Amino acid sequence: MHWFDAVSCGLVRKNSSSPLASHLKTPATATDLISFLKALPDCRMRRGIRFPQWRMLLVAILAILSNQGSLLGMERFAKRHRKTLNELLGTHVAKPPSDSTFRLLVAQLDVEGFEKLLQDWMSTQIGDAEPVDTLVCDGKTLRGSIDETASGAARFIAQVSLYSNNLGVAIAQSTYATDAGGEIAALRKLLDRVELEGLLVQADALHTNRPFFSTSRSVKPTS
Repeated sequence: MHWFDAVSCGLVRKNSSSPLASHLKTPATATDLISFLKALPDCRMRRGIRFPQWRMLLVAILAILSNQGSLLGMERFAKRHRKTLNELLGTHVAKPPSDSTFRLLVAQLDVEGFEKLLQDWMSTQIGDAEPVDTLVCDGKTLRGSIDETASGAARFIAQVSLYSNNLGVAIAQSTYATDAGGEIAALRKLLDRVELEGLLVQADALHTNRPFFSTSRSVKPTS
């Protein structure tokens, strides 16, 4: 997916008079991603900040959608599309951020807050579609993450997702290392971020145990 395909999907919305004039200030009534990114508190040190956090996050997202997910790829994407982004966003960035600038942002970013923000933004994209009534839990091992520990056991990085059939996207994700966590705890953490009233949650038999349901807001196993 190219980044200007993402523009037409609502990541960036261009206004005929002023690129940012139509953006709402609060994500409570907004549906565009920029408004949500602006609502995320900037966790960077104030000294030396040259680029707004929301703009860098937007560029990073568009770069990833364009298969440029590395820090160097984000820098190249920002350079290649600097003029177009300035036009669309109404900004005047003369020199785009470097890979080290993106690295500093990622190192200081409130990851949980950012994930919650994206989850809230995706929920606003439902529009007139049917309400989300089913979430499917799925756990996967990240390719190339398997490693051997000192004891000879295998460790790897796994990811748990909550997938909405209605929206066709994963609305929440959590990643953990198998030597420091497990799928049950990861799913419980995800469900704590979702309003479960009226929802059917489908998960593997691994999760249908008494300790899990006694500590979550679910009343009983659903599937």
